[in-house]
Amino acid sequence: MSLPSSVSSSSAKIDPPTEIIVHRQSRRLEVAFGDERYSLPFEFLRVHSPSAAVQGHGPGQEVLQVGKRDVAITAIEPIGHYAVKPVFSDGHDSGIFTWAYLRDLGRGHDALWATYLRKLAEAGESRDGPDARPSDAATPDVTEARRT
Repeated sequence: MSLPSSVSSSSAKIDPPTEIIVHRQSRRLEVAFGDERYSLPFEFLRVHSPSAAVQGHGPGQEVLQVGKRDVAITAIEPIGHYAVKPVFSDGHDSGIFTWAYLRDLGRGHDALWATYLRKLAEAGESRDGPDARPSDAATPDVTEARRT
């Protein structure tokens, strides 16, 4: 899913987040950029992954992601000094989330989520589905990675 025109992906270099916290039980990634703080659901991140498997290789080639309600983040890997790569419980691990993209997702969350839900309804699809796998209940609730 591409960002709507009201949320354009920033190409300008931005400072890395001051804090990234993975909340496993509530299935949210908390990201802080100074005074800006966003709590992004794992499902939201999965269906908006910047990978070619989700975004396609050009405009109009986006692939609607279905059945991702119960997806979890099983690991999160730093990519240089500019991004992170979450590993999702459904096996998806090719999305590289730059700091600018994460910030744009946070700022545009409400509009992006509404658009996603509308597209699901139009396609007769669901947030639940055969691809959804429950997360491992034995994992701790919080994993923290701080950047200074």
